[in-house]
Amino acid sequence: MIGGGGTAGHINPALSIAKKLSEVYPDSEFLFVGTPGGMENRLVTKAGFQIEHVKVLGFKRKIGPKELIHNVKAAYYAVTSVPQAKQLIRSFSPDIVIGTGGYVSWPLLKGAADLGIPTLIHEQNAVPGVTTKKLSAYVDRVMISFAQTSSHLRYPDRAVLCGNPVDPAILRADRETERRRLGINKPFILSYGGSLGARPVNEAVYGLIKNFSSRENVVHCHAFGVGAFEQWKQKAVEDGLWGREDLVLSDYIYDMPSRMAACDLVISRAGAITLAELAALGKPAILIPSPYVTDNHQYKNARVFSDAGAAVLIEEKDLTPGLLEEKVRLILSDPAKQKEMSAAMNGLARRDAQDIILCEIKKLVAAKVEES
Repeated sequence: MIGGGGTAGHINPALSIAKKLSEVYPDSEFLFVGTPGGMENRLVTKAGFQIEHVKVLGFKRKIGPKELIHNVKAAYYAVTSVPQAKQLIRSFSPDIVIGTGGYVSWPLLKGAADLGIPTLIHEQNAVPGVTTKKLSAYVDRVMISFAQTSSHLRYPDRAVLCGNPVDPAILRADRETERRRLGINKPFILSYGGSLGARPVNEAVYGLIKNFSSRENVVHCHAFGVGAFEQWKQKAVEDGLWGREDLVLSDYIYDMPSRMAACDLVISRAGAITLAELAALGKPAILIPSPYVTDNHQYKNARVFSDAGAAVLIEEKDLTPGLLEEKVRLILSDPAKQKEMSAAMNGLARRDAQDIILCEIKKLVAAKVEES
């Protein structure tokens, strides 16, 4: 059983782990657990996996009357969701229960730990989220992506450094093959601001599309996010940008391995999974870290890549369509720079995360079998 939801940053690692297990053990059975309204429903079912639900809410950090009411509900569901999860666990009878973050991981892994079933959680960021911190007291393994993460855990000895798992399809993807499949023979820009959409990124990228991509000899694919897509689609229709073959505008990029392999430049946030994918494919990038995350961890992530020469970093407070266009022109007009950035990206890649996670899963399951 696998639980992870809320954003693609939690869902994609879960899918990557499931796909790796499916490759190694083709007869494996999987059950994902999410929330009724989460985007995990769309992504998990599209990947061909079954999903069930528990009712759980995340806590709001902001304090006000509405937030207080929300947090009272969240506290209630934090208690009632564990018995719900236990019912699903007993019904499915898994060999191991895996979490990849998001508040839905709490009831699933807490319930499994209570029932004596092996448990493992994967933390994508250097500073673990609230759910991971709480669960670290109960689970058997905490798979971490940065060495310093262990210092934030109650039981550091349960942590295993592995890096971030990348979809096996990304590791296999070939640039020329995917460019032929997509019919691309021009410079190709791929951009996205997060699975739910990010207004400042969408505004800057739309300006880039309008003033640069629509006028130059390039192909540009941009995902506005599921929450923002309709308003931007309407604007693109009004500006005559909708429906052009060289401008692929969507809510979400469902064939990310193919498009990322085919592109020449990526414009994105600096989430841990995105950076792992960029490094695995050696893609030059312009990173716009989200300033709204815990401990400003996206900026810290992006600094590692910009300091290595793999990416250009633009803080959101400095982001404008003009500055973004300037950086895009600088990279696309200089093949030598693209090559240097690509080599630097490759130097930051860690391609064995899946294997390390798989090894720990096998150990935990084997130990349980031996014990029983």
